[in-house]
Amino acid sequence: MMYQICALVAVIASSAVAFSPAGRVAPKSSLSMGYAFGINGFGRIGRLVARIMIDDPNSNLLAINTGADANYMAYQFKYDTIHGRWKGSLEVDGNDLVINGQRVKTTHARNPSEIPWKDLGVDYLCESTGVFLTAESAAPHVAAGVKKVIFSAPAKDKSPTIVMGVNQNEYTKDMTYVSCASCTTNGLAPMVKAINDAYGIEEALMTTVHAMTSTQMVVDGSSKKDWRGGRGASSNIIPSTTGAAKAVAAVIPALKGKITGMAFRVPTADVSVVDLTCKLAKETTYEEICAEIQRRANGDMKGFLGYTDEALVSQDFVSCPISSIFDAKAGIMLNPKFVKLVAWYDNEWGYSNRVVDLMVHMAKVDGAKVI
Repeated sequence: MMYQICALVAVIASSAVAFSPAGRVAPKSSLSMGYAFGINGFGRIGRLVARIMIDDPNSNLLAINTGADANYMAYQFKYDTIHGRWKGSLEVDGNDLVINGQRVKTTHARNPSEIPWKDLGVDYLCESTGVFLTAESAAPHVAAGVKKVIFSAPAKDKSPTIVMGVNQNEYTKDMTYVSCASCTTNGLAPMVKAINDAYGIEEALMTTVHAMTSTQMVVDGSSKKDWRGGRGASSNIIPSTTGAAKAVAAVIPALKGKITGMAFRVPTADVSVVDLTCKLAKETTYEEICAEIQRRANGDMKGFLGYTDEALVSQDFVSCPISSIFDAKAGIMLNPKFVKLVAWYDNEWGYSNRVVDLMVHMAKVDGAKVI
């Protein structure tokens, strides 16, 4: 049902062709070849990235490094409370996973310098441990044989940030460490780009109503850094900070100093929604905004920006691969220059699709070999 709803969103935005992850075609066969990819870290994002890579015809997942043994990795990969059971084949052969007939090597080192990426043949690495998020800390991956490292989180240094559908053309071959930003930045930036391109944004405040994540407490615990963040996630609406809005300004420099935001963590397991309240430079109507979003969703931002005028709720967007789905029924306008806009995003699956899209984009720009 959840896939049917997401397909419905796509059809609403384009009656001709349904949305799919950007740049992706039909799932690959066991004989297909792709770019040499690897994953470090097998948490929520790492596991979903692996699922996407297995089905992506441009990806050849060669190796995964994590602390768990192969049998437990197989269990984690096969069963997912939110996105369902893996529908393909899965076997464990010694330390290898064999997924849909594709052999994936596993290693279990904590120190990146100890992972034999060169021997494993990995060129492009998804760094999803959440630990090695600077060029300096991720450098051992490159020393071990990886050519490029893609952070599945905001960088903690000045490494470049690329948001697919927004500033992917800024990627150049000399970039070694690249951040895919955060799930919320990916959920916000496509809508912001479309609005700013058409009408100009003079100033804006963003609020994300964000699903729980594994960084939160199941019941009340302790957090010296964020007292409210230490409260039980499943029982509370928790105000929090987010750097997502400011990160938008990093990928859309014209908005520097014009946008900021906050978050509310809510007791749902997946799917989040952004509320963008902004003052526009040009007068318009809400109907014109909807038409412009729909035009971009059908055109150059297809697969990154979506559109729906159905009366949908968060569960309807579970496992939707689109970065940012504009909700035409949820927005309101106070006057021709002041508007509140709403967009949904699957903060797990949608974001994981963008990580893979970014890796493929980088490999294509680099002229990387297909194996």
